[in-house]
Amino acid sequence: MTQAVSSAPSQNSLAMAALLIGGAAIGGSPIFVRLSEVGPMATAFWRVALALIPLVVWSQLRNGAATDKPPQRLADYALLVLPGIFLAIDLGAWHLSLTMTSVANATLLANVAPVFVTLASWVLFRSPVSGIFVAGLATAIIGVVVLKGGPAALGGGDLAGDGIAIIAAMFYAGYILAIGRLRSRFSTNRIMLWSTASAAVCMLPLALFTEPSLLPPSAFGWAMLIGLAFVSHAGGQVAITYALAYLPPAFSSLTLLLQPVVAALLAWVLLSEPVGLMQAIGGAIVLIGILIARRG
Repeated sequence: MTQAVSSAPSQNSLAMAALLIGGAAIGGSPIFVRLSEVGPMATAFWRVALALIPLVVWSQLRNGAATDKPPQRLADYALLVLPGIFLAIDLGAWHLSLTMTSVANATLLANVAPVFVTLASWVLFRSPVSGIFVAGLATAIIGVVVLKGGPAALGGGDLAGDGIAIIAAMFYAGYILAIGRLRSRFSTNRIMLWSTASAAVCMLPLALFTEPSLLPPSAFGWAMLIGLAFVSHAGGQVAITYALAYLPPAFSSLTLLLQPVVAALLAWVLLSEPVGLMQAIGGAIVLIGILIARRG
């Protein structure tokens, strides 16, 4: 938190840009997941496994960087692995919830992670939370509800599926908080390598036991998995991890609320799914909420 206050304005501006780009990149993930030719758990595995390719290349290009301090103790390695475990549980729970409850419920409830990040930051780390930030957070969440069709659209879900979606949100909050704490000690590259590799190791047995096949049958299927891995994970998560060195985790987690907005726009452009007035209003409310929270 102190880094976010003491860093130069230019660094904060760059971090803010990275945060928005990261949120937009992750927002494209539902399109890749929908077009994937393998099951949800297999898609989640390839999302992190294939992302290791650009991350390893990046690591080799930055080999010996002065800012990349290696872990010193066993506890350091455990901390580097922890975000990947949280991310694997988040991905597995969210994909499972999509099969148990309505898409609207699963998406909305998984997007309440900023609430858990804010609460945990306050309870665990005594991070100050202003009234303006809370107002912005509430406004953004209202925007997501409107974007998804309003409260009436959330009544067709399954209670167990809804609960699993909330669990997904809690573990994504844990992922953001763990990354935020690590950024004061390790580089973006090292954190992403360890967390992505550990997430892939956790997802592989889930995919093997729950999916009939891990391999997509066509080049198009591989293209969707590569896009998900390279754009949404290696691109989006790297940008957000970089931003967490300069911006508070509670605010950074608000980029999660950009995802349904970006997904709706991409579905309109790529899948010819119309964007109605309710969706347009909801998207505008989300953006207004983020702007309010930024002032807080």
